[in-house]
Amino acid sequence: MFGGAGIRGRGRPGRVIGRVLAVVTAVAAFTVAAPGVQQADAAAPCPGRLARTVTFSTGELRVYERGNYACAVTLAKRPGVRRSMSVSLQPRGGRADTDSGRFTRQAGPVTVHALNRCVRATGSVSGTSRSTGWILC
Repeated sequence: MFGGAGIRGRGRPGRVIGRVLAVVTAVAAFTVAAPGVQQADAAAPCPGRLARTVTFSTGELRVYERGNYACAVTLAKRPGVRRSMSVSLQPRGGRADTDSGRFTRQAGPVTVHALNRCVRATGSVSGTSRSTGWILC
C-alpha cells in the first residue's frame, strides 16, 4: 500500500515490542536517576504542613499538622552512624506516642490525634534533646 507499510508491516510484532521496551527502559532510568524524587520523600517524613522546627547541635525535631492529627520526627544532623535517637509526641491530656532506639537517620514518625488539643514534642539525638513546649493550641 503506502510505501510497504500495508498488510506486510503487521506481521512484525517484535519491532513494536522492542520499541515499547526501549521507551519503558528509558522512563525507568530517568525515574531512578531523578534526585529530586528521593529528596522530596526524605524532606517530608510526615504528611501535612510543617508547623514547628526545633534545631539542636546533633539534630532537628520537626512537627507537622494535618487535619485532626499531629506528626513528629527527629532527624540526625549527620546521618549514617548508628546512634541513640528518640521522638515523642503527646497530646494534652493524652498518652504520648514514642519511637526510640539506635538509628542512622531518623526516629519516627509518630502520630497522635490532636483534635482541639495542644501537643508537646520532644526529640533526642546522642543524648542531646529539645522540646517544643505546648504548641498547636
